[in-house]
Amino acid sequence: MRDFLLIALYALAGALAAGALGWCGLRLTRSRSVAVSLAVVSAVTVTAMLAGTLAVCWAMFLSSHDLGVVTTVVAMAAAVSLATSLLLGRQVVRRLRGLAVAAREFGDGGTFLAPPGPAPAELAALSRELAATSARLAASRERERALEASRRELVAWISHDLRTPLAGLRAMSEALEDGVVKDPARYHRLMRTEVDRLNSMVGDLFELSRIHAGALALSPSRVSVYDLVGDALAGADPLARERGVRLVGGRLEAVPVEVDGKEMTRVLANLLVNAIRHTPADGTVAVAAERGDDGTVVLSVTDGCGGIPDEDLPRVFDTGWRGTEARTPPAGAGLGLAIVRGIVEAHAGHAHVRNVEGGCRFEVTLPAAAAGA
Repeated sequence: MRDFLLIALYALAGALAAGALGWCGLRLTRSRSVAVSLAVVSAVTVTAMLAGTLAVCWAMFLSSHDLGVVTTVVAMAAAVSLATSLLLGRQVVRRLRGLAVAAREFGDGGTFLAPPGPAPAELAALSRELAATSARLAASRERERALEASRRELVAWISHDLRTPLAGLRAMSEALEDGVVKDPARYHRLMRTEVDRLNSMVGDLFELSRIHAGALALSPSRVSVYDLVGDALAGADPLARERGVRLVGGRLEAVPVEVDGKEMTRVLANLLVNAIRHTPADGTVAVAAERGDDGTVVLSVTDGCGGIPDEDLPRVFDTGWRGTEARTPPAGAGLGLAIVRGIVEAHAGHAHVRNVEGGCRFEVTLPAAAAGA
C-alpha cells in the first residue's frame, strides 16, 4: 500500500509540473488561433502522462532499456495526439473562418447563409442564432423601408394639402386687399374655415410626432366605455347631421377600462369622423362596446363605405394612407387612423379593420380594468 501511494505521489507531481507549464503556455497563446490552444492542451495531456511515467520509472529504478521502451511508447502517443489535435484545430478554424465570411456578408446587408458541412454543436448553435438574427434584421430593414416610403408619401401629401388652403387664403386676402370683394364677411368666414383646417392638420402632425417619438404622456384612470362612447357620439353628431348620416350606439356595455380619457376620446372621434366621411347620405354608422372572450374590451365602429380592397386592408393604419380617394381636402392628411393606432398601442391594445356587409368595421381592443381597481 505504501509503494502504491508513493507511485501515485510521483505521478501526481510530474503531472502537476506539466499542467503548470501547460497553463503558462495557454496564457501566452490565448490570443492565438484555437488550433494552437488545442495543440497546447494535447501537449499538456501527453507531457503530464510522460512526466508521471518517467517519475515513477525513476523511482522504481527501471533499467535503461525498459525506460527507453516506455519513453518510446509515450512519444508515439504524443505524436499521434498532437497530429489529431492539429487536424481538429484546422477543422474548427476552417469552420470559424467560414462563419466569419458569412457574418461579414450578412453585416453588409445580405442574408446569413451558414457554411455547408457538419459542424460542432456549439458552432451549429451559433449558426442558427446568426440565421435567426439575420431574419430579424431583414424584417427590420423591410419595416424601415416601408416607414421611409410612408414618410416620403406623407411629406408629398402634406405638401399638397397645405398648398391648397394656403393658395386659397392668399387669393382671398389679395381680393380683400384690392377691394374687389362684394361680400367681405363671406370671405372672412372662408378664411376662418381654411385656417381651422390648417390648424387641424398641424395638430395631427404634432400628435403623430409625439407618438413616434415615444413622448405621448398618458394619464390613465378608471372609466366606463359607455361614457367614452357617449362623449364621442355627442361630439360627432353635428357632422353626422350635416352629412345626413345616422349614428347608432348599440350593444354598449358599461365595461370599465384603465385609459387616458382624453386620448381615447380622440381615438373614437377619429374613427367616427372617418366613418361618417366615408358613409353616403342616409347611411348608418354603428358604434358598439362589449367584452371580448379573453378578458378584453372591444370598441367597434361600423360604417357603410362599401368596403376596402383586400390588398389595402394592411395599410389602412399606415401614416398618410388614404387609398385611392382624391388627395385633396376635406379628405384630410391621412393621419387620423395612424394616430388611432399609436394611441391604442400606447394603451397596450391593438387596432384592426375588416370588411363587413356594406362597409367595414374598425375594432379597438383594450385590456379590461382589473377588478376592484
